Amino acid sequence: MSRTRMLAARCTALAAIVALALSACGQAPDEAGPGASPGAGDSSPVTFGNFLPCIVSDQGGFDDRSFNQLSFEGLTAAAEELGTDMRSVQSNSQDQIAPNLASLIDQNCTLITSVGFQLTPATVEAAGNNPDIHFLLIDDQPDPAVDNIKPILYDTAQAAFLAGYLAAGFSQAGKVGTFGGMNFPTVTIFMYGFKQGVERYNQDNGANVEVVGCTNDDCTDGSFTGGFEANATAQTLARNIIDQGVDVILPVGGPIYQSALAAIKDAGRDIALIGVDADLFQTDPATQDFVLTSIEKRMDVSVKDVVVAAGQGNFDSTPYIGTLE
Repeated sequence: MSRTRMLAARCTALAAIVALALSACGQAPDEAGPGASPGAGDSSPVTFGNFLPCIVSDQGGFDDRSFNQLSFEGLTAAAEELGTDMRSVQSNSQDQIAPNLASLIDQNCTLITSVGFQLTPATVEAAGNNPDIHFLLIDDQPDPAVDNIKPILYDTAQAAFLAGYLAAGFSQAGKVGTFGGMNFPTVTIFMYGFKQGVERYNQDNGANVEVVGCTNDDCTDGSFTGGFEANATAQTLARNIIDQGVDVILPVGGPIYQSALAAIKDAGRDIALIGVDADLFQTDPATQDFVLTSIEKRMDVSVKDVVVAAGQGNFDSTPYIGTLE
């Protein structure tokens, strides 16, 4: 894709959404951040007791340049700020999750961060069996709530809305596309926020930009690979969407963006990529000629805030809600 065209389009479309973004934001939050536990804005290095923060990944691994990696970086930064050690263990398959949690418990971890909703059942069980250990659960909330589990959740539709508005303004074909890994709320929230942004652009500009890959209001009826691996299935699905004439594509599901990028290169025409979770332009240089923008969740910030607060003795089970603000 032409770097000049990409930069010019960014400037034009971003100028159009700045006022929209500002009008959606209220008063600035306090220093601790939205939903953070008390003490999250306190940078004191004093650690509460024998605090040992730990983290377990889902199947994407800590080198996924996305969801797991950012969570790992947040916990690492928190441990450095608190002046304590940390432990980590990587899950390469679903059946490794429970044993990995058990291994961290055996290493005397006092707080364990579980990265992703796929870890929910094993985390709830481990928390119930170990009430003296604190757990952070990213992207899910146990029902009923568990006293020693703090959910870290994100209203990602807010940022995805702006990306959809941007994509619609960028598209010359009048078609943009999206697909997800698994059909779960943490995936579809990106997709329907994106779709709503496109619809708002159409409303504001008398346009008719179409969204391929999302066929109902909340995108639960849409295109999904059935997993989060960057594999042939994901590449085929991306190619099928691209073949419908889109010139912007949003893959939602960690490393599956790599399959979308391969499909874009195979297509041999200008197609822009939108990233999720992390800023792909920074985390994966291979995307720099293709990425239009990224819908960041800033998991590194939220994990660090909550872990630092817990390390200072301020843990509670109130959900942390990450918002655009």
